[in-house]
Amino acid sequence: MGKIISLLNHKGGVGKTTSVINIGAGMVELGLKVLLIDLDPQANLTLSLGVPRQKYSIYEAIKGECELVPFTVRERFDIVPSTLDLSGAEMELVNEAGREYILRELFEPVIEDYDFIIIDCPPSLGLLTLNALTCSDYVYIPLQTEFLALQGLTKIKQVIDKVKFRLNKKLEIGGVIATMYDARKVLNRDVVQTIHKYFGEKVFKTLIRDNVALAEAPAQRCDIFAYNSKSNGAQDYLALCKEILERVEVEA
Repeated sequence: MGKIISLLNHKGGVGKTTSVINIGAGMVELGLKVLLIDLDPQANLTLSLGVPRQKYSIYEAIKGECELVPFTVRERFDIVPSTLDLSGAEMELVNEAGREYILRELFEPVIEDYDFIIIDCPPSLGLLTLNALTCSDYVYIPLQTEFLALQGLTKIKQVIDKVKFRLNKKLEIGGVIATMYDARKVLNRDVVQTIHKYFGEKVFKTLIRDNVALAEAPAQRCDIFAYNSKSNGAQDYLALCKEILERVEVEA
């Protein structure tokens, strides 16, 4: 059975969507089969991979109008795209019975088909994020190595702890990903030290370096491995994927 991972941070611009794309692509490079879920109404994940407008998106699936309909990016690499319509889903589902479990039910028919399902959560702590956490095995927190990125960490951890207690006993913080790291900057090094003090062993050893190729790849509608497999970004995300697999295997 595949593992379900959510990437969550309610602060924007921390490399969350970039990490979803490239962790997914890195797992494919390592021979695994991956499904990405774009749960963000901004649809940046969908746009970054150049997915054309589909008849059915995650919005229609959550509304109960269809099952999950993945779009194949390339072999072993699928995505369920998003749409701006998803921004109204939280209001539309507010009176739905068992609304926190909708995503879990949608995943049941496809969970055996993939090694990993990776969810790009919206930059908020609302019903969509709650759905993602309720069905996930792990939540990963991408953190830009800047001072402001540290703000709100306590709130994120409180939400995760509440979901674990009330809705999903198996949920764990799988790791913290330090992004946009520049070893030349004292501030970046200090923030990484602070993250280590707060999260300890949860922080991944792999640091995602600040790399222009990671910003250029979405403009070409592809992941970092398809864009420039020799770049620092590709090296870092492949190393991160190997570290993720080591952790998952150890816990299994």
